Amino acid sequence: MRICVYEDRHVRGLEPLTLTRPASDLICGLDTLAQKQARYFAACTAGHLCRASVAELIRARDPLCPVNDTAWLHSAPTVLVNARWVAPPRPAAGAPNPLDEGTHLGTVNGEIAYIALDVPRLQALTPDTFEKCYEEWLRTLPIREVSGTLVRRPWELIDLNGSEIVHDFEEKADLHLTRYTASAVSLVGPPERLFIDPTARVDPMVVADTTNGPVVIGAGASVQAFTRLEGPCGIGAGAMVFGAKIRGGTTVGPNCRVGGEVECSILLGYANKYHEGFLGHSYVGEWVNLAAGTHTSDLRFDYRPVTVPVDGVEVATGRTKVGAVIGDHVRTGLGVLLDCGSLIGPFAQVMPYGGFSPRAIPGFHRFGVGGMKELTDIDRLLATADVMMRRRGQHLTAGLEAIYRAAASRPIAEDATVIPLRRTA
Repeated sequence: MRICVYEDRHVRGLEPLTLTRPASDLICGLDTLAQKQARYFAACTAGHLCRASVAELIRARDPLCPVNDTAWLHSAPTVLVNARWVAPPRPAAGAPNPLDEGTHLGTVNGEIAYIALDVPRLQALTPDTFEKCYEEWLRTLPIREVSGTLVRRPWELIDLNGSEIVHDFEEKADLHLTRYTASAVSLVGPPERLFIDPTARVDPMVVADTTNGPVVIGAGASVQAFTRLEGPCGIGAGAMVFGAKIRGGTTVGPNCRVGGEVECSILLGYANKYHEGFLGHSYVGEWVNLAAGTHTSDLRFDYRPVTVPVDGVEVATGRTKVGAVIGDHVRTGLGVLLDCGSLIGPFAQVMPYGGFSPRAIPGFHRFGVGGMKELTDIDRLLATADVMMRRRGQHLTAGLEAIYRAAASRPIAEDATVIPLRRTA
């Protein structure tokens, strides 16, 4: 089966994370949203309909991937999948084939999760006609209610993370092939919920508590002594954990470095939180550096629901615990205090202030004792990013540079697909 992942206008609600990547690249549980979608449909091929700013990024990492490719779209029946859909586990009977049910819309609470299309209906579809075709499908195609979740805000991914770790662990048969051994770790809870990749290094005096969910330690990961891992949690490939307290609901992405205490949070690849400090109910982008003593509050002292400042408006989350959403390449100074409900854009620099930093810090800005200052020398910021990435064996690719420059010049790409989400009366 073929799928094609598309982004709708609500991808903007997932900023600042989606300013610098496709929404389908976001991690929830042990996998990205794209991996969950491909697994749900048992997809043999996955293409993309996306913003120009992220198209080059996808092509650079996978030259064979069809991206905004009209000829590919017209060549065979395809399921268009909303990038924001956290697909459910596959049914016990196996991967569903929505094309067997004919053309239709798969919806979750009235929002479109996917669109199953035959070749005749695909002929009018191009990247430029997507909105017009979408409106036509909304009017004419039958609806099937499906499960899963359409996320609109980053804190919804944080909420789902623990249960998604459990689902992904159950879906991944290879995680059940390596058995727990008594010498590897001090285990509390069922041994069948612990997976340690054979190439991972786990020091003595590491505790894994699987009472409330699985603990997964990925390939090449390193977990040092005096670390406590509470399930459900996942330590990504190549990640390093330094005597940390990793609470339930946490995903440490590939090649991250983590110390201190982390609770119910998601860290994308190459994030650095080496030192002591608390990070709770937060979503951290790639290449972020949280300096020693950086703490993130995730609970108001009066226990009232947390709001998050978005475009100058306080957005109600309906949750009592929300930490910070931190964009790529953000750096904090020693002892920075982040208040609950903070939103920090990419490449922002947050310096010590003697109190809580502002809850809204735009991307490419610096905040400190002197107040807020825009960082206008983008070439210098990108050069610094390249130096940092080379220290970890990576480099600033042309695709990454293009998307970072696009993020610096406007809040979201002007050519982002803008479409209605619900069928109107």
